[in-house]
Amino acid sequence: MTIHDTDRGVLLRAADVELTVRPDQGARLASLRIGGTELLRQGERFGSFVMAPWCGRTGYGRFRNGVREHRLPQDAGDHAIHGTVRRREWRTARADATSAVFTCDLADPWPYEGRVTQLVELAEDGSGLDLTLGVETTGDSFPAQAGWHPWFLRTLRPGGPEAVIGFSAAWQAERGPDKLPTGRRVEPRPGPWDDCFHMPEGVSATLTWPGELELTVSSRSEWVVIYDEQPEAVCVEPQSGPPNGLNTHPRLVTPIDPLEISSRWTWRRPDVS
Repeated sequence: MTIHDTDRGVLLRAADVELTVRPDQGARLASLRIGGTELLRQGERFGSFVMAPWCGRTGYGRFRNGVREHRLPQDAGDHAIHGTVRRREWRTARADATSAVFTCDLADPWPYEGRVTQLVELAEDGSGLDLTLGVETTGDSFPAQAGWHPWFLRTLRPGGPEAVIGFSAAWQAERGPDKLPTGRRVEPRPGPWDDCFHMPEGVSATLTWPGELELTVSSRSEWVVIYDEQPEAVCVEPQSGPPNGLNTHPRLVTPIDPLEISSRWTWRRPDVS
């Protein structure tokens, strides 16, 4: 097991790839270096964090479970955003050279007992990364979502080419003035984006830094949020449902039916021979 102090987290290695996970920072992927090149944004908003037990904005901090209405802290204007576990300390359940498992119990302000688990696995040849999230209840059933919010660097080096985002979606969720989906499906529009897209065959989006690296984010899930409104980074966020999904597309987690979502990142570098 390769575990460093909490300033560095859990370090995984395969070939020339190094991945650092910070269990003290929500089991966030804090750094991904390929051949010495950092792919994830550093600083205050850094790495790739887990969104659970909901993704994006939950409208006005409210959701229902059957006849019961619950209120969540409104930490994004009028809304509650990105779940409750991204700043919590997680437990490292196991780790070896190329994989690790992390767990976090759900707690206030989430009103239900449960647990979130993240499995992180580097390919042995250093060609990719598999991520798996599970949300389970340890009591009553509840609606939930899960996903990831990675901050990929817009440029991999000073003066380098900017990342180009490539994807094909069946439709885009129209976003209202309150930043929530209106329920209307529209043709995918050009960016910049802070928008949810539907991909019925599964998520597939590619970031290309011309001449330097190509990275593909894929998932069996049908939902992805693309966010590229900041100059430093771009985000491709596979998630199990759309923003405000606790209200519009509730997925019930029961004692016999946990929620699971997986995502794969693969990359390749141009042949410079």
